[in-house]
Amino acid sequence: MAVALAGPPRCYAHAHDPQARHPHQDPSQKATAPSSRELIIYQLRIELQGIAPAIHRTVLVPGTLPLPTLHHVIQAAMGWDDAHLHDFSIGGQRYGEPDPDFPEMDVLNERGHTVGEVLGQATQRFTYTYDFGDGWEHAVKVEKRLPAVEGRNTWPMCIGGQNACPPEDVGGPLGYLDFMEAMASLSHPEHGDMFGWWGGPFDPCGFSLNEANKAIHRLRTITK
Repeated sequence: MAVALAGPPRCYAHAHDPQARHPHQDPSQKATAPSSRELIIYQLRIELQGIAPAIHRTVLVPGTLPLPTLHHVIQAAMGWDDAHLHDFSIGGQRYGEPDPDFPEMDVLNERGHTVGEVLGQATQRFTYTYDFGDGWEHAVKVEKRLPAVEGRNTWPMCIGGQNACPPEDVGGPLGYLDFMEAMASLSHPEHGDMFGWWGGPFDPCGFSLNEANKAIHRLRTITK
């Protein structure tokens, strides 16, 4: 059951046309048709579970993207800080970063696996879990498999989304509800503590498509 925020501000979805020139693309670079050995671009809708109204992002990623980089793209698009462990559950198999001190036999090392390898042509949905303490589960839907068009969609990008990512370490969906109730009322007994813990006002609608793509672009720069 999703935790519904009481009386949330009206929030609006943000979307981007992937056929339009990307803000970080060289204007002189022309789009070309995909080659005969076509690279598949996966359009993924990532929705945080247990929260209403929905907190979601839509991203495009190439099939050649390694799973560890998909993790970083999700973190950047959502607005997380990559401060905790994570895993993917895809087709009945878990992928993550095995802990040598606490080995789990059912978890494959995500390194060495790509998006295209694990999703292929058949997988339509999978789960990405972040922070096993707070238990942030993200339902990921493969909305489309698109042909690659050089200069248009061959790198990771966010093309849509709505609502702000919850704060780190807030306590999962129920903790986020408590946080929002406290932040929304000056008379709430925990308002001052929560305001000070967060460091100021919190806008639950505060999603910026530009900022999400800037975060992804910084990731691309770092990982080159």
